Amino acid sequence: MGKPDASKRIANALKINPPTVERKLVSFLGKKVKKVGAAGVVVGLSGGLDSSVTASLCATALGAGKVMGISMPETGVTDPHDVADARDIANKFGIKFKVVDITPAVLGIRKNLTDYRIGAQIPIANLKPRVRMTILYYYANLHNLLVIGCGNRSEIRAGYFTKYGDGAVDLLPLGCLYKTQVKQLAVHLGLPKHVIEKVPSAGLWRKQTDEGELGISYGKLDMIYAGLDLKLKPTTIAKVVGVDIKKVKHFVERERRIAHKLRMPEIPKL
Repeated sequence: MGKPDASKRIANALKINPPTVERKLVSFLGKKVKKVGAAGVVVGLSGGLDSSVTASLCATALGAGKVMGISMPETGVTDPHDVADARDIANKFGIKFKVVDITPAVLGIRKNLTDYRIGAQIPIANLKPRVRMTILYYYANLHNLLVIGCGNRSEIRAGYFTKYGDGAVDLLPLGCLYKTQVKQLAVHLGLPKHVIEKVPSAGLWRKQTDEGELGISYGKLDMIYAGLDLKLKPTTIAKVVGVDIKKVKHFVERERRIAHKLRMPEIPKL
């Protein structure tokens, strides 16, 4: 038999064995938390796919009593249904749950910025994940917990996270899984269908979506990355995914440009 065509190779590369993946991630979390002597973990619960999967893994690895989930909505931006979904997920896995409204903190920062610019969408949006991470680390310090991030490999490679915001965490268990693989794991874990199929959003502004900002669906993005992992030619990847070659080259270049977000600050050598 000849080699599988590029389409099949990419599809196969994105398939996982959910029970095996669950076992490995649960083991990873248990060992790392035990190694540092933490009393448990804290997770930012958005009510979306990634944070729900993360909460499930943490509860299995450590026991529900050692997991705290925190919903951090912003008035006028966060859909109330997301807070309700976060609460439902916390109840499903029996973990502790808190709601901390970030609106006063965000407004306070804006009020004290003398050169605050209403049209500066990205700088304003990035305030929010940094406020949320401050809250998570407050509870982590208060209760000797580790902050568990919810970012996946698709977001990491695209640099789709805020530096020192949602990218500032202690452990990143989903960092080895592309978004489409996280979905496969979520089905195995028995998460609610509407959570699995929810439109991904970082909650940065009203009606903001991840795929809208990235300019591509996660399904196609993951196929591009899988093709690159397989060292296929960009032209071949573009053909299989059904996108212009410029789109493939864009994400190759984007990965190069965001590399600084994945490293500690550079230190000069004397």
